[in-house]
Amino acid sequence: QVQLVESGGGLVQPGESLRLSCTTSGFTFSNFHMSWYRQAVGKERELVARILSSGNIYTYADSVQGRFTISRDNAKNTVYLQMNTLTPEDTAVYSCNAQGSVTVQTYWGQGTQVTVSS
Repeated sequence: QVQLVESGGGLVQPGESLRLSCTTSGFTFSNFHMSWYRQAVGKERELVARILSSGNIYTYADSVQGRFTISRDNAKNTVYLQMNTLTPEDTAVYSCNAQGSVTVQTYWGQGTQVTVSS
Protein backbone atom coordinates (compact mmCIF):
# COMPACT_ATOMS: atom_id res chain seq x y z
CA GLN A 1 0.00 0.00 0.00
CA VAL A 2 1.39 3.34 -1.08
CA GLN A 3 1.56 5.99 1.60
CA LEU A 4 2.87 9.54 1.65
CA VAL A 5 2.58 11.15 5.07
CA GLU A 6 3.41 14.81 5.52
CA SER A 7 4.34 16.33 8.85
CA GLY A 8 5.87 19.48 10.26
CA GLY A 9 3.20 22.00 9.43
CA GLY A 10 1.80 24.47 11.92
CA LEU A 11 1.29 28.07 12.87
CA VAL A 12 4.33 30.35 12.82
CA GLN A 13 4.97 34.08 12.79
CA PRO A 14 6.35 35.94 9.78
CA GLY A 15 10.09 35.51 9.46
CA GLU A 16 10.16 32.15 11.19
CA SER A 17 11.04 28.76 9.74
CA LEU A 18 9.45 25.34 9.38
CA ARG A 19 10.68 22.02 8.09
CA LEU A 20 8.19 19.76 6.39
CA SER A 21 8.75 16.04 6.00
CA CYS A 22 7.07 13.54 3.71
CA THR A 23 7.69 9.97 4.70
CA THR A 24 6.76 7.41 2.09
CA SER A 25 6.23 3.69 1.76
CA GLY A 26 4.89 1.17 -0.69
CA PHE A 27 6.97 2.14 -3.71
CA THR A 28 10.63 2.43 -4.72
CA PHE A 29 11.34 5.92 -3.49
CA SER A 30 14.68 6.27 -5.28
CA ASN A 31 12.93 5.81 -8.65
CA PHE A 32 10.60 8.74 -8.13
CA HIS A 33 10.91 12.46 -8.58
CA MET A 34 9.58 14.16 -5.46
CA SER A 35 7.80 17.48 -5.26
CA TRP A 36 6.06 19.77 -2.83
CA TYR A 37 2.93 21.56 -3.96
CA ARG A 38 0.80 24.04 -2.08
CA GLN A 39 -2.72 25.33 -2.36
CA ALA A 40 -3.96 28.43 -0.62
CA VAL A 41 -7.63 29.13 -0.05
CA GLY A 42 -9.21 30.38 -3.25
CA LYS A 43 -6.11 29.70 -5.33
CA GLU A 44 -4.96 26.94 -7.63
CA ARG A 45 -2.42 24.40 -6.54
CA GLU A 46 1.11 25.40 -7.43
CA LEU A 47 4.44 23.65 -7.58
CA VAL A 48 6.73 24.83 -4.80
CA ALA A 49 9.82 22.67 -5.29
CA ARG A 50 10.91 19.50 -7.05
CA ILE A 51 13.90 17.24 -6.69
CA LEU A 52 14.59 14.62 -9.30
CA SER A 53 15.18 10.97 -8.51
CA SER A 54 18.90 11.53 -9.12
CA GLY A 55 18.86 14.02 -6.25
CA ASN A 56 20.98 16.62 -8.01
CA ILE A 57 18.49 18.66 -10.02
CA TYR A 58 16.08 21.03 -8.33
CA THR A 59 13.23 23.30 -9.35
CA TYR A 60 11.77 26.09 -7.25
CA ALA A 61 8.88 28.47 -7.69
CA ASP A 62 10.09 32.03 -8.11
CA SER A 63 8.21 33.03 -4.96
CA VAL A 64 10.25 30.68 -2.76
CA GLN A 65 13.63 30.75 -4.50
CA GLY A 66 16.34 31.46 -1.96
CA ARG A 67 14.07 30.83 1.02
CA PHE A 68 13.02 27.19 0.61
CA THR A 69 15.23 24.14 0.17
CA ILE A 70 14.08 20.70 -0.93
CA SER A 71 16.11 17.61 -0.09
CA ARG A 72 15.67 13.86 0.00
CA ASP A 73 17.00 10.95 2.01
CA ASN A 74 16.62 7.79 -0.02
CA ALA A 75 17.66 5.66 2.95
CA LYS A 76 14.67 6.99 4.89
CA ASN A 77 12.29 7.23 1.91
CA THR A 78 11.67 10.81 2.94
CA VAL A 79 11.65 14.18 1.24
CA TYR A 80 11.99 17.43 3.15
CA LEU A 81 11.14 21.07 2.59
CA GLN A 82 13.06 23.57 4.69
CA MET A 83 11.15 26.83 4.68
CA ASN A 84 12.85 29.96 5.94
CA THR A 85 11.76 33.58 6.24
CA LEU A 86 8.12 32.63 5.97
CA THR A 87 5.55 35.24 5.00
CA PRO A 88 1.75 35.26 5.22
CA GLU A 89 1.71 34.57 1.47
CA ASP A 90 3.19 31.14 2.22
CA THR A 91 0.04 30.14 4.08
CA ALA A 92 -1.38 27.07 2.36
CA VAL A 93 -1.86 23.33 2.53
CA TYR A 94 1.42 21.74 1.47
CA SER A 95 1.25 18.36 -0.23
CA CYS A 96 3.89 15.87 -1.18
CA ASN A 97 3.91 14.34 -4.67
CA ALA A 98 5.79 11.38 -6.09
CA GLN A 99 6.17 10.99 -9.85
CA GLY A 100 7.75 7.93 -11.37
CA SER A 101 10.96 8.52 -13.31
CA VAL A 102 10.48 5.40 -15.42
CA THR A 103 6.73 4.92 -15.12
CA VAL A 104 3.68 7.16 -15.23
CA GLN A 105 2.74 6.50 -11.63
CA THR A 106 1.89 9.50 -9.49
CA TYR A 107 1.10 9.52 -5.80
CA TRP A 108 -0.08 12.25 -3.45
CA GLY A 109 -0.04 12.80 0.27
CA GLN A 110 -2.94 14.22 2.27
CA GLY A 111 -1.25 17.53 2.95
CA THR A 112 -0.22 19.55 5.98
CA GLN A 113 -1.39 23.04 6.86
CA VAL A 114 1.12 25.84 7.12
CA THR A 115 -0.16 29.12 8.52
CA VAL A 116 2.01 32.21 8.77
CA SER A 117 0.41 34.90 10.85
CA SER A 118 1.28 37.41 13.52
